[in-house]
Amino acid sequence: MPEEEALFSAVDALLEQVAQDPLPPPAERKRLREAAGLSQGQVAKALDARRESVGNWETGRSEPRPPKRAAYARLLDGLAARFPAEPNATAPAQDTSVPETFTGTPAPAEARLSTGEAPEAAVMTTEQNSPPLPATAPVAASRPAITKPSSTSRRPGAKKAAPAGTPAGATDPRFENGPLAVVHVEDGQVLAYCTGGLVLDVPAKSLPSLVDWTLKEAKLGQPKLSGPGKPADPLLVLTEAALERYGLPAALTEEERIAGRIPEGHKVIKQLTRAQWKLTKRGFGPWARIYRPATGSERACVQLCIPSWNALDTRHWGAAGQLAPAELARLLGVYASRVMTPRGSTAVTGLELMTALHPATRASEPDADGKRHSEHNPGSLGKDPVDCAPCEAPDGHPLLKDLPRFHVRGPGEKLFEEAYDWARPMTDAECTLRHLVGIDVNMAFAAGANGLNVGLGAPTHVTNPVFDPKLPGSWLVDLSHVDLSRVKVGKEWVELDGSLLPSPFTPKGERPEGPAWYATPTVAYAVELGYDVTPLEAYVRYENGRYLDGWYQRLRDAFLATMADLGVDADLEPADFLAAMDGYRGRDPELAIVVSAVKATVKGGLGKLRERPRGEGWRPGEPWRALSRPTWRPDIRAAVISRTRINLHRKIVKHAAFTGQYPIAILSDCVVYAADGTSPLDFLPYKDGKPLPGGFKLGINPGLVKWEGTQSVLWGEGVREQFKAPELNLARYIKDGTVTDVDNGE
Repeated sequence: MPEEEALFSAVDALLEQVAQDPLPPPAERKRLREAAGLSQGQVAKALDARRESVGNWETGRSEPRPPKRAAYARLLDGLAARFPAEPNATAPAQDTSVPETFTGTPAPAEARLSTGEAPEAAVMTTEQNSPPLPATAPVAASRPAITKPSSTSRRPGAKKAAPAGTPAGATDPRFENGPLAVVHVEDGQVLAYCTGGLVLDVPAKSLPSLVDWTLKEAKLGQPKLSGPGKPADPLLVLTEAALERYGLPAALTEEERIAGRIPEGHKVIKQLTRAQWKLTKRGFGPWARIYRPATGSERACVQLCIPSWNALDTRHWGAAGQLAPAELARLLGVYASRVMTPRGSTAVTGLELMTALHPATRASEPDADGKRHSEHNPGSLGKDPVDCAPCEAPDGHPLLKDLPRFHVRGPGEKLFEEAYDWARPMTDAECTLRHLVGIDVNMAFAAGANGLNVGLGAPTHVTNPVFDPKLPGSWLVDLSHVDLSRVKVGKEWVELDGSLLPSPFTPKGERPEGPAWYATPTVAYAVELGYDVTPLEAYVRYENGRYLDGWYQRLRDAFLATMADLGVDADLEPADFLAAMDGYRGRDPELAIVVSAVKATVKGGLGKLRERPRGEGWRPGEPWRALSRPTWRPDIRAAVISRTRINLHRKIVKHAAFTGQYPIAILSDCVVYAADGTSPLDFLPYKDGKPLPGGFKLGINPGLVKWEGTQSVLWGEGVREQFKAPELNLARYIKDGTVTDVDNGE
């Protein structure tokens, strides 16, 4: 009967799915495919699967599921009949490692380019004497199999490799599946894509149950970065398909986007409330934190990242939000292992990294009863905020509430340490040259933070102090007498054309006209140039330390390791370095995004030290939310920027003293020179066959420089004439020559 035959056919189909013969070992699957000359992509196309899935089947990270399993078994049986294994051949060992990133020759340079990009040199003397950082391990290390697989794993269970820089033996079994997972829905099945190629089945039917599963079964998280610190909470990245599955919108409305969250009355928030989960004050937005109050040392907190709600800002994360789940898990996993698990924007993560490396408190020694208590952690900023000095306070700060309403503070009232934005007209001699060449300092602000002594506590006001270059603070001093036409370079006085140099004491390069507030590195540089200083008053911090050293080192290591993976190594000669940098982003676009994110973490983290009000009905003179953080420290931000600007000026002065060449324009960490050739090699000087000591040097370490761009002198003069701006900052447009947003000062 037709009905009976249909039933039998259905039963036969079920039997075919559940009664499969064992598949060959993963290594044999790979051997058979390669013996037939087939690619993973060809196999994937035939089975209507993803190429990554075929790769996982061949490494044992996951197993094919019905109905693809039967088709895959049929393919392997056919290949085995045509390409039998040699009778006495030993089966190749199973490869459980994640494929390494780009290591081939990146550009038509010498063969040694295949090892990667050169690290940048440090800026200050102490940095130059430190040994070069060795290249770190590949993006993901091998994941050796363990005996008992996870019940939810799509491949045999495995221990996760420790993040880059983690000491041997520091792997935590609580977090064996990595720091994060990208949750996605495929063919009706909820899957969690973890780092290292691991894919987990997710049984959760609702968001509260997803949070429960994450904390109890997923084994996600990251070990603490310092002794008294805390492990990182697991991060779940929800794709649009996952949002739909768990009842959340794929995108925020305009009103929700402005508010930064979905309404409190949303059904999913009600589900969380009924399950006794809480949200932080920022609510359910692109970076939501779902938690229950901690009991003892046990935390119960999961963070969500929602790319379609603009959690991954395209300015810093590029097209990361559009990547497939496996690729996104890899990208964020590399960032997490080398920096830390993202806690929000790159700026938020940069600030959180400071705290993670220097927690405010630590456990005390046992008391008489054997109990430990929380105490201040030396070297940290503490758990309570401190007031800044009045000169360090930005406009609108409560310390300034008694000033007249429209009062504009001048240099004698306000500390104004910012990056360079300076340019000058070209000389007749420079106009006879053919090209304008821009060079850019790598990780300039990170280099400025390295070895910097910063204040840890509150400021102390002092009148008529004796300047101490080792004492961090803000100093009211007149530096207008410093003449750049005659300065000390090292121990020798040199004559320069001061009219062609920017002042090192102001962001616009203008010579100071009287007493002004400066951070310690700026005043110390005036002394270094050979001039006496007599401060009128100061706000100094007697409690101080090198708070940012660990932060710098972590971000430097992340940057250099990722650049090495992209084919730019630490030990390249200048010409090879320039060749390696050419097109490095195209070798692995995902890792190139990591590089951008690391750079943004540096700048954003420093910016957060002086975070301004963000709406919320704030009025001048009232406190805003950021002031309640111990990490709201505008003095530290000012010191880093001051040192970065001074580092750049020192190189410019040494370059001018040795070559007679002066910059045309400077924007932050980019400097433009006129030259006869198109390459930095055409004007960067060498002394005794080596780069000029203390000057510009090509390389990838923080503080060394790379090529930013080249345009013609005719282009520069042409755009200045076109926009009637003789001092238009050409450094802003040197990269590609496109001129936009011109401000001629009118």
